[in-house]
Amino acid sequence: MTRLILLPGLASNEALWRAQREALAPWSPRVTDVHAREESIPAMATALLREYTGPLVLCGASMGGMIAMEAARQAPERIAGLALLGTDARPDSPEMIELRTNAIGLFAQGRVREVIEPNIAFAFHPENAPALAGSYLDFVLAAGAEQLIRQNRAVIARPDAREHLPQVRCPVLVMCGDADQLTPPERSREIASLVPQARLVMVPRCGHMLTMERPEVVNGVLAEWLSFVIPAEAGIQGSHAPGSGSSGSPPKPAPA
Repeated sequence: MTRLILLPGLASNEALWRAQREALAPWSPRVTDVHAREESIPAMATALLREYTGPLVLCGASMGGMIAMEAARQAPERIAGLALLGTDARPDSPEMIELRTNAIGLFAQGRVREVIEPNIAFAFHPENAPALAGSYLDFVLAAGAEQLIRQNRAVIARPDAREHLPQVRCPVLVMCGDADQLTPPERSREIASLVPQARLVMVPRCGHMLTMERPEVVNGVLAEWLSFVIPAEAGIQGSHAPGSGSSGSPPKPAPA
């Protein structure tokens, strides 16, 4: 039986997928927390593959997408499909490494709110931020400084997924908000261009937090794609064809 695994992003948890759980119920999705327990992206992918046996469809948001891509590198024969939401195959730039390193220093001083709160707007499309900023802040603060430090270090040290994406042979869905400032659309276009069987979907009026900002679009696209990737085991009927101590300003938060 093919399992659908949902992978949250940096500092997030199952709350990131709250709007998807019911919509994807025919596929019995499970949310993993390997990102909260391991020290590196490769170790997170290894733990995921160890804890969930058999063929997997991995749906990862941002850092979750990085873990999904690494799992496909480690065990391509196990991966039946990849859905990559608002993620990046490239290593961090020197500028982003500096931002993350500065943030890590402030997190270590217990200044999580000081770093995150002023920069929440970067995670959302302007029209979505007022309604969703509070929920976002809640789960980032709940993650705590230790987890934020560990996960930012893992993202800094992540492998360059571009090197193995051309060898991916399973169906791949790439989604991105058209106003994503943290993993800009060109990064998703790059991923889609590297994978032989990729489908690219740009979500209108949406920033980085796709599952929260435009759940109706994300749910519809994911359900359609999943009915193509694992229709028989999900019991889906009908057509299976895919559709189309610093006093300065806090640093911009790292991608979730």
